[in-house]
Order: sequence, then structure tokens, then C-alpha cells
Amino acid sequence: MTDVVDRPARKGLRPAATPAAAGAPGAGPAPAVDVEALGRQLLGKWADVRLQARELAASPELHKIEGQTHTEHRAQVFGQLKYLVDNEAVHRAFPAELGGSDDHGGNIAGFEELVVADPSLQIKAGVQWGLFGSAVMHLGTAEHHAKWLPGIMNLDIPGCFAMTETGHGSDVASIATTATYDPDTEEFIIHTPFRAAWKDYIGNAATDGLGAVVFAQLVTRGVNHGVHAFYVDLRDPDTREFLPGIGGEDDGIKGGLNGIDNGRLHFSNVRIPRTNLLNRYGNVDADGTYTSPIASPGRRFFTMLGTLVQGRVSLDGAAVAASKVALKAAIQYATERRQFNASSHTDEEVLLDYQRHQRRLFTRLATTYAAGFAHEQLLQKFDDVFSGAHDTDADRQDLETLAAALKPLSTWHALDTLQECREACGGAGFLIENRFASLRADLDVYATFEGDNTVLLQLVAKRLLADYAKEFRNVDFGVLARYVVNQAAGAAVHRTGLRQVAQFVADTGSVQKAAIALRDGEAQRALLTDRVQTMVAEAGAALKGSRRLPQDKGAALFNRHQNELIDAAQAHAELLQWEAFTEALENVADPGTKTVLTWLRDLFGLSLIEKNLSWYLMNGRLSMQRARTVGGYINRLLEKIRPHALDLVDAFGYGDDHVRAAIATGAEKARQDEARAYFRAQRASGASPVDEKVMIARAAGARKG
Repeated sequence: MTDVVDRPARKGLRPAATPAAAGAPGAGPAPAVDVEALGRQLLGKWADVRLQARELAASPELHKIEGQTHTEHRAQVFGQLKYLVDNEAVHRAFPAELGGSDDHGGNIAGFEELVVADPSLQIKAGVQWGLFGSAVMHLGTAEHHAKWLPGIMNLDIPGCFAMTETGHGSDVASIATTATYDPDTEEFIIHTPFRAAWKDYIGNAATDGLGAVVFAQLVTRGVNHGVHAFYVDLRDPDTREFLPGIGGEDDGIKGGLNGIDNGRLHFSNVRIPRTNLLNRYGNVDADGTYTSPIASPGRRFFTMLGTLVQGRVSLDGAAVAASKVALKAAIQYATERRQFNASSHTDEEVLLDYQRHQRRLFTRLATTYAAGFAHEQLLQKFDDVFSGAHDTDADRQDLETLAAALKPLSTWHALDTLQECREACGGAGFLIENRFASLRADLDVYATFEGDNTVLLQLVAKRLLADYAKEFRNVDFGVLARYVVNQAAGAAVHRTGLRQVAQFVADTGSVQKAAIALRDGEAQRALLTDRVQTMVAEAGAALKGSRRLPQDKGAALFNRHQNELIDAAQAHAELLQWEAFTEALENVADPGTKTVLTWLRDLFGLSLIEKNLSWYLMNGRLSMQRARTVGGYINRLLEKIRPHALDLVDAFGYGDDHVRAAIATGAEKARQDEARAYFRAQRASGASPVDEKVMIARAAGARKG
């Protein structure tokens, strides 16, 4: 295994620091990154678990074999699940009395590292133990645990998490499959009443699943008590044929993740014992009486679904890991690949010395660092809740909101990063051997499952609106009046341009002073925070009183502002990432590393401001004078970061067995060195042919003479 501790240093790949990188001329030596210390910080609280998981992910037995048929890939991945079991890689989150270790945070930290081996393996393992197994563990009781968890843990019971339906994906509350209780036989009758109610896109459903946790509307004594979870046997373990009343289809070849046998399931009046209801949050007695420790149906529903938040948490981390692997390969290649001799008659430039190439990769590198630090905070919050250290209703709501905010950003970022890295590596990036195209195809659906990204951001927006509304729930008229006056005054300043004028005067025409103000961390925080607060306040004002409107009119009003709400939620999530990056800087002891990471944090913050520059200008938060400096300062940051680019990706701690990209092995450097040596020798020999352009220039000079 290659990690941040024992990785051999590469010679000749890091350029010498430039004056720009060192700061102002005469400012002294440029800072250097302590790669080992930074690598350990990036590993986070569960460093040992991550290193163990990476050692496993480096095993050839777990690597994706490109070019396999989907049938071959499925068989391989199922075999790899057994390899994980044999290497004790899947039991961390399960109860200690059943052979687990009750380590919820460590379980996710290790699990998400599997993405570098094969995303299909990561997701297949996630279906088996993170969804199917976790549903039994968190929604069931001790009786259920003893009955099914041992078989789930050792893979004797491959299983499905049957929630999504063809007709309802994100809207889980509206699924149509029913579980109707029959008190005469003390059985539930599982039934899909029409085609759109079939369970769809279900991992393990096409071939491997023997059991399933099926989500259905629980009906007893003529009352629908909403969505609950039921354990259902699917197939005969000997013949692997569906049991009576159960049918299904294979989803077939997908755009990616073809090592997973996704399929469809349907049920025709399938009877299961009453005790197969996973009844931690809702129970049906033998006579059909329904009871629950949570009186509110809505709260009960969200509590049940909240126990399954780990899927979003793990996808957030896996997306960050994939981004790191892509950037490691692309930046390594960019330090070796040469194109065009812009600054020399003999030597071509390495790609990473071009400003545009730095823009393409360094801004995404900065975002990846921010997403990684934010994920570590999310993972800590998840562990606090599921370990019971901090497990109040407020803690669970915060966890749900944080996961819903970060998972969309990291998964979209991974897709964007993989595509940009692919393009930045030219035709070589399109070769499957360099993994960008394959990883992007596999991660494409990460933006959709475990919660569609847009829907998740809408959940975040609703939470932001709820928090905003709480500020005024119990205030007297005087406080509210003062708030309205202050808001009006603020709007007047911004909209009349007074703030722009004041800022322009304060800058006194000095671009340098404007740039200094923007690179200050508190100035970035103020701009990013103000944007979120303003967007939420404007949406809150627009939607005030919507709950008192008739349902159709209230929904129409919300729909008219849906886009702004989702934009506000995304801005909030970006602020969370920026804050996480800034907090991480406080834990960096080495001065040189802290300086470089601060540049990277500034690049992230200013890139967000540049992306939304029109908003800041239209709302009077930045003057035109200061806005013009944003791009220039970003470019100066790129120059400063350039000498440290390899150190920053080396600190990710992924070795050749993880990256597995031919262009990141040093082969390109060897080719380029061979070519340069050839031309140097040719010039030195005097046998080099004369360039036609030189001959033309000489002739023109002779005519003038």
C-alpha cells in the first residue's frame, strides 16, 4: 500500500518557487507544504480505518475490469462482496453482540473508500449492508436483529432495499404498494395494485436478492398509517426462483454501475407474518390495533427515513474521494505533458504552466478540499447521532439538513471534476485505461439516488425558511417593526447604489486596496453569508402567509419562487463548505502548509464570489471597481498555488494502485524527456535540418543588407 507516510518522493516534478509564489519580491523563501502532516489531517478522525480500507481497495481482487459484459461484471462484484466479508470490512456499524463494533462513523469512512476500487462494488456493498442491513437494524427490534442480521452480515442473505417505485422516486410518502393487515391469519398482505407501483431500480433485485425490506403503506382496520418497512422473502435459496406471488424484471444495462443487478419487483397479494413488520416506530397487535411511540404521522415518517441518512453521508464522501483520484491523475499528467513552445525556441511548455489549465484544475482542487473538510464534519455529526453521543430531535434534523445540503454539491462537483479532468488530459483522458470516462459514467447516478439532488436542496431551503420564520414567531410588534425598518433601509442603500458609491470612495481607485479587502477571510465570509441571508429573507417575505392560502394557491406561490429557494439552499451549502475549510485551517500547525491552504481557501471563496458576481453587483454588495479585481486576484492565487500543486494532490494519500491511470505513472515524463534529449542531441551534432522559417528570415535579412 502507498500512503502519505511511506510514499517515495518524486524527483524533478515540482518546479521551483516563483517570486509570485513567494509573495512580494524580497519577501523571503516560498512556503512549503508538509505533505505527510497534511495527509494525516485529510484522513480525519477515522484515519486508521481509512488506511485499512485503502489497503483493501488497492487489492487487484477488488478492481474493476474494464470491458466486461454486464453479466460478467455482476458476477465479479458479487464475489467481491464475499471478499469484503472474509476481510472483516463490512461489520463495523453492526451491534457488538452480533460481531460488529458499533462504529458508525468508522463504517462510513471505510465504506466510501471502496469507490476507488470500483464504484459498483461500493454501491453493491451499500445496498447489502448500508441499506438492506441498516433498515433491519435501525427500523427493526432485537428479535429482528437476531433473526436476520447474522445472515445479512455474512452474505448468506443477499438482500434488497425496496423503496423506490416506477411511479414515485423522491416522493416516498406517495408510494402505492400496500401492506394490509389480516387479523384472521395475523398476516400482512403485500400488494402492488398497478404497474407504476412496481419497485424499480432496486439493487440485488435482478438476480442476487433472497430477501428485501419492502416499504409499503400500512393499512389496518381500514386506516392507512403511512409508509412502513416489512421484511419479505423473495426467492427460494436453493433454486433462486421467485417465491409464489412475487415477480420481477431485470433493469438491464445502465449508463454506469453495471456491476449491480438492478431490477424491478412486484407483489400479488403476498402474505407475510405480522412479525415481519419492522416495528421500532410502529406496531400492529394481533387484533389489528396500531400503536406508535411517535404520535404525529408526518414526524414518524421522517424519523423512519432519517435512520437511513447514512446513504447520503457515504455518497458525499465517495464523491469527494473520486474527485481526489481524478485530480491526482490530471495534475500529475499536467506537470509532465508538454505542448507548444511559447516561451522557448527549444522547449515546449508543461500544461500546468498555462493559466487556463490552472484555472480548470486548481479551482476544482480548492472545491475538493472544501468538500472534504465539510464531509469530515458531516461524518462527525453522523457518528454523534448514531452513537447516541448527541441524539436529540434537533441533532437528527441538523444531520438530515447537513447531509441534504452537502451530498448534492459533492456529487455534482465530482461529475464536473471528472469531465474537466478528462478534457484537460486531451485524447488520453478519453481512454478507458485512464479511468475518467469510466468513473464519470459510474458516478453519474450519484446525483439521483439516495435523494435527487434538486429535491434535497429543496428540503434544505424549507429548513432555512422554517428557521427564518422562527425568528418572528414570538416577537412583539415593536421588534418586528424595527426589523422591517432595518430591512427597508438596507434595501434602500443597496438598490440606490449608495453602498456602491461608498465602497468606490473607500477603495480610492486603488485596485490593490480592493484586492486586499477581498482576500481577507472575514470579507469573504461576510459576502457569502450576506448572500444566503438576503436570499432566504427575500423568499421568506415573498412566501409570507402562504400557509393561510388555499392549497392550490399556496402551492402555486411556492412554485413561483422554487428556483430562488433552491439557489439559496445551494448558496447555504457552499457557505458550509467555506466555513469547514476555514475551520480546518485553525488545525494546521506548519506555517508553510497553512499559508498554501489559505491561498487555496481564498481561491475557493473568490471563485464562489466570481460565479455569482452578477448577484453581488445587482444587489449592491460589490462596487464595479471591486468586482473587477476578483478575476485578477484569482489569477495571482493560481500562480502562488502552482508550485505546490503536486504536494496538494499527493496529500490525498492515493497511490498508483488506487489511481490506476496510465498517464499518472510517470510514463509521459519519460516520453517527453526522451523527445527533448533526442532534439538536444540533434542540435548539438550540427546535423539538425534548418527550419524553413529560419531560411526565409535569413534571406529577408540578406536582401535588406
